[in-house]
Amino acid sequence: MNRSLAALLLCAIVSGCAIAPPHTGGALATADPAANDNLNAVAWTQNAVERDLVYLQTWRDAQGQLLAALHDPAWDALPASDRVAPSANLPAAVIVDVDETVLDNSPYQARLVRSGGAYNPDDWAAWCREQRARAVPGAVAFAQFAAQHGITIVYLSNRDQSLDTATLGNLRQVGLPVAGPEVFLGLGTVVNGCTQVGSAKGCRRQAVSRRYRVLMQVGDQLGDFVDAPQATTASYHATAERYLPWIGTRWFVLPNPTYGAWESAVSGGKSATSPAQRRKAKITSLRYD
Repeated sequence: MNRSLAALLLCAIVSGCAIAPPHTGGALATADPAANDNLNAVAWTQNAVERDLVYLQTWRDAQGQLLAALHDPAWDALPASDRVAPSANLPAAVIVDVDETVLDNSPYQARLVRSGGAYNPDDWAAWCREQRARAVPGAVAFAQFAAQHGITIVYLSNRDQSLDTATLGNLRQVGLPVAGPEVFLGLGTVVNGCTQVGSAKGCRRQAVSRRYRVLMQVGDQLGDFVDAPQATTASYHATAERYLPWIGTRWFVLPNPTYGAWESAVSGGKSATSPAQRRKAKITSLRYD
């Protein structure tokens, strides 16, 4: 027995020190995964029963008020700026966002956590074309109830419009009613007489207003309901303040800790900052009393 091996054995016996196995190339099986700022949010989304209950509660609350809204001819869930045609005598609809509102894309986020990668349009489009997203709790029951009462579900999404076939296929696959291809309004939808700014949904809501009386809107971002003038936390709070009486009646908001406009708002409206800069902005935003 050579001196080096004897020393290692003595160390293990006397002090309990660990003897590292020889490195044979590649990552060690026991190596910890790289830190990822989104890990906790994605793990909560996929594992917390409370998350499922919040979704179920929200959709059930919306369903419980839907028929009262349907039978009130003055009821409309669109901001005045988006109501460009009178709602009287128009058929009823509910506007819903798609991602993290009716479809759960947490597996895509989990893949990014595992790979250490970041969102990019090509990988996102590939995930959408897989049509493997599951329905979130409560969404299918609500949408089917609405359809049974002659209420059209309009899917107003910031998925690119070119993903319409894949998205509609995924929606149908999980049991969500699809009245026709025209009920999917993705990013890039052309609305005559309205110029879209970035990914804002105002123009598309205006297009819906020409065809429907909107009973409710459901989403996971403030921009799913109304366009805010600036992408800052203060602006978002000020905009939401004007519509607080509509929350839980006309507008139903779902949680999404994994991504969203709130991140760029924390960074002062800058979406292209590095992970380290975003982390610093989030830490700076924290309250300690």
